[in-house]
Amino acid sequence: MLDFQGLSCYNLSNMEKSKIKLYGDPVLRKKAQPVKKIDDRIRTEAAKMLEIMRKARGVGLAANQVGLLDRLCVIDTNRGDTKGEIYTLLNPVIIRNEGKLKVEEGCLSFPELCGEVERPAYVRVRAVDLEGREFEADAEGLLARALQHEIDHLDGVLFIDYLSFAKKLLMKKELDALKKLSKKR
Repeated sequence: MLDFQGLSCYNLSNMEKSKIKLYGDPVLRKKAQPVKKIDDRIRTEAAKMLEIMRKARGVGLAANQVGLLDRLCVIDTNRGDTKGEIYTLLNPVIIRNEGKLKVEEGCLSFPELCGEVERPAYVRVRAVDLEGREFEADAEGLLARALQHEIDHLDGVLFIDYLSFAKKLLMKKELDALKKLSKKR
């Protein structure tokens, strides 16, 4: 398995009992809708997502990955980042980015698959927290990568969309197996 800052590609055995949608589920390609009202439903979903993400040993999870179309994601960088903080972001958008960094990336919706993805090395994100306060956050390293990855999910974009045709061709067998498995769930 490939490794980045202590993060390995996600193992299917840890995920089989989870509620995470796998590649092939149409919800992963849908664009999430802005959260207009922060209520108990949204707070409960955010808490459930954090629990699901931790059980799967992930760094981030977008609402699409659990079958919801709310523009909501959670990130916990404790797994591979020395600062390690928990973020719950509503309606996140990237408002600035700089630099480029190409690193191996995995995804909870693609267990056992990784690929090199080039993304900006730095981002500034604007979002709303669970108390309804708008904020901006600057990020580099693992947090920048996780923010971009989860915001992509909310826009229906998957990490494999950044891979070369040749890399996707090499993964075809695994991708087809995930599609088949996602139809059984």
